[in-house]
Amino acid sequence: MDRVVGGWRRRRAWVVALGYACLAAGLRAVSVAAQVDVTELTVAEVREGYAEGRFTAVQLTRAFLERIERYEPVYNAFISMNPFALERAAELDEAYRTAGPVGPLHGVPVVIKDNMDFAGLPTTVGFEGFSSAAGGIDMVPGDHAAVVSRLEAAGAIVLGKTNLPDFAAHGTRTVSSVAGVTRNPYRLDKAPGGSSGGTATAVNASFAVLGLGTETGGSIQNPASAQGLVGVKPTYGLVPLEGVYPLSGTYVDVVGPLARSVEDAAIAMDVLAGPTDEDLATYAAVGHMPDGGYVAALDANSLAGRRFGLVGTGWRDDWLPLHPETEAEYRKAVELLRRLGAEVVDDPFAGSGFRELYAAQPRVSTSAHDRHLYFQGLGPQAAFHSIEEWERLTGRTFRRGRRGGAAHVPARPSATEEGDAFQAWRREIRALFRSVLEEHDLDGLFFPQAGAPNRDLVEDPDRPAYNPNNWPEIPSNIINDLGLPTVTVPFSYYADGTPFVVAFIGDMWTEAQLLSWAYALEQATRARRAPELVDTLPEDGGR
Repeated sequence: MDRVVGGWRRRRAWVVALGYACLAAGLRAVSVAAQVDVTELTVAEVREGYAEGRFTAVQLTRAFLERIERYEPVYNAFISMNPFALERAAELDEAYRTAGPVGPLHGVPVVIKDNMDFAGLPTTVGFEGFSSAAGGIDMVPGDHAAVVSRLEAAGAIVLGKTNLPDFAAHGTRTVSSVAGVTRNPYRLDKAPGGSSGGTATAVNASFAVLGLGTETGGSIQNPASAQGLVGVKPTYGLVPLEGVYPLSGTYVDVVGPLARSVEDAAIAMDVLAGPTDEDLATYAAVGHMPDGGYVAALDANSLAGRRFGLVGTGWRDDWLPLHPETEAEYRKAVELLRRLGAEVVDDPFAGSGFRELYAAQPRVSTSAHDRHLYFQGLGPQAAFHSIEEWERLTGRTFRRGRRGGAAHVPARPSATEEGDAFQAWRREIRALFRSVLEEHDLDGLFFPQAGAPNRDLVEDPDRPAYNPNNWPEIPSNIINDLGLPTVTVPFSYYADGTPFVVAFIGDMWTEAQLLSWAYALEQATRARRAPELVDTLPEDGGR
């Protein structure tokens, strides 16, 4: 594997260098990056810059690319770059000149996780077997994922596709067989979170204004917590999944934004959310979205008069009691919540049977069904449309979820007793969740996202390859299995410089309220601060 990854590194460096050379063709030689400071740039500031003529989309895109070129060798956020980014920026500049902005994200540089399809570019899912440069076969889709189409329709410029653990299957560290290790801009020796760690690092390091991640078991929340970001894990069915390589697409997977501000996350949700024929599950959102949109619902006074449940062992016992440093920061956050007019209830789930019912969750595998649907959507020009075709082409055995009898037959889950059992359980536990909220007259929950400070990038120096999936998450996997929404927001920083992040949790379809509460807290703290980047990796790798 070291040899394969090393070879890919050399090839990747050449591809990226070639991409930059092509992108720079025809541009003036004077560096634009020195004139455009992209650090912590917001969507509103991008809009203002265009309106005031301080920069064009081409200039802004070039500034981001130059920043990436300088710092990416240390932080390794990307798997691939979009060679058409500057061409897209030039088209947007022409559109702006003749007709004004094409949408709410006009000329805003963004990134997408590399389990989302971008037409003509490989979707690797972090797996070397889906990348010719790493010794596999490129999996190239014929069209964009639905969320990528929505980004582009809103005027966004996709700069590149970000790193993720193979098949998005790790919630703590982001290490792929395609691109290697992604690092945390706050501290190189700390985990970046997973599995959307590449997107989180790109956004945290100001390689883009915002980015898209996916979540099945904490993969938006965890990297948001590790990197001091606003992360939106939406209600299942609010944002389309078409064109996203699945883990549990039938019941659990979601796409959501990672941003440096609540307003930017809300702008992204206004672009991403809502029904489409490309994913019929999204029609469940009809009647559940705010009439004026998510940005319009933001209110700096929205915490006044609200009641929130606090974390306790009635919810879970993993990572409780909280680490002493986490407990201290959490109590500060709770006190601020009170000062902003909210009331709190300690451990409202205590004695409810919630934890016991969650432990009784029936198991259902949807991976074969979901993967089959994904492959059918790759388009006629794709090199393969099934795992069996991939195996014939490579002469290899696909080991992830490939064998094992009936559980790996692509039957629709609703046609199986396992699927029926899971649906029945989820209906029951959602009802219990709601009954707890009603009993205590709660608007939502207010938890620390993690029960302890950030994990080390290398967990055990004597075993550098040891990589336990041990992010101390508090809301997920529970909220993932229930299909509930969560919004994370930075509150403070630990003594070691890593963030302490809180999470607002609500019932289904309450994203507008969660974002508004997060906005009120954000306006009261202004906690988010930019990391200080380095352009050379220390000899010890940052340890």
